[in-house]
Amino acid sequence: MPPPSFDATEHGPDTGQIGAKTEANQIRSRRMSVLAKAQPDRLEALWQKFDAHPKWQPLKATETGMVMVRGRLGGTGDAFNLGETTVTRAAVRLEDGRVGLSYVAGRDHQHAETAAVLDALLQGQDDECDLERAIIRPIETEAQDSKAKRARKTAATKVDFFTVVREREA
Repeated sequence: MPPPSFDATEHGPDTGQIGAKTEANQIRSRRMSVLAKAQPDRLEALWQKFDAHPKWQPLKATETGMVMVRGRLGGTGDAFNLGETTVTRAAVRLEDGRVGLSYVAGRDHQHAETAAVLDALLQGQDDECDLERAIIRPIETEAQDSKAKRARKTAATKVDFFTVVREREA
């Protein structure tokens, strides 16, 4: 017997809440990604400038482990095991009960804990909150600028073979 499927239409008037939770999860996912990919010194510097530093306690000890990285040739082929990478996980609880989680590449426990505390603080906050403006957006903007810079540098090395062929024919 196949497992039961979830159909949002079965739940009557609450279907609007399902969409809202999905949007909130997407916002949290984006924020967690930005925090995890941030340069640890930059994240710490922005965090130190922010005036609210709540008391928190670890839910579990911050720990480092290994995860298998999987890849696909061309982005569409069959998945294969590429190798392992080190990941540090942190889970914290603020005094008000909010829980924050983070997974960061590498072994930096401080980075993972800072990201988890910020994840907890950002829960329930909209895109215009102080933390979003003071920490998430600057890091996100810097990452986009860095990506654009790499793209420009890569594009500058591109060779147009049609041009080379036309020059030989001339």
